[in-house]
Amino acid sequence: MTVVIPNFSSGGGGSCESENHLFCVDWVRRNWSGVLEPALGQHVVLTLIAVGIGFVLALGMALAAYRLSWLERPLGIGTAILYTIPSLALFEILAPFFGPTRTTAEIALVGYTLLILFRNILTGLREVPPEVRDTARGMGMTARQSLFRVELPLALPAIMAGLRIATVTVISLATVAAYICNQGLGAPIFTAINENVFKTELICAGGLAIMLAIVADIILVGVQRLLTPWARTR
Repeated sequence: MTVVIPNFSSGGGGSCESENHLFCVDWVRRNWSGVLEPALGQHVVLTLIAVGIGFVLALGMALAAYRLSWLERPLGIGTAILYTIPSLALFEILAPFFGPTRTTAEIALVGYTLLILFRNILTGLREVPPEVRDTARGMGMTARQSLFRVELPLALPAIMAGLRIATVTVISLATVAAYICNQGLGAPIFTAINENVFKTELICAGGLAIMLAIVADIILVGVQRLLTPWARTR
């Protein structure tokens, strides 16, 4: 992806760009399809992969800790340690092993989702009233049937809350991931900073990241309302 930065010293790109005004509409029009749109698409992909893999891993860990309570502490400590590592430091640690690639970025981003998702899934499961589980067993359900047909559905509000937080967190951190893989909305942000701090590019890329986080949260709220009609009516 080639990011077009006006040459301020030569006065190219019109007076708005050559003088580095706050926002240049012409620059956005010229660079939307070649710069901003691809960066937005890459950002969405980075987020979907990280949240998807993180959710699967966290769900497995939460179910294990739900059945074997002694696992909660080590898994909680491990995910908390990952979450507290500064993002740039984690990218630098992983880069020698996996190179400056999307894989490096995804491993780090997945790590930042685990604590949020693990705690929310486990909390949601443990908030299911004991009498509900007893009723499920009284109806002849096996432990597996009770889990998937009763307990997980009732834990959905807490699970979706964790997904919302994790998704917004990943969208934010994915901008920093451009430092290592040069993809996503962080790529034009870093380029704009390095090349004379071009304001229009900073505003556009940053604004798109903010809008993406808001839209993603709204979508997840809608999904939660669809999946938990009982909570809506209550």
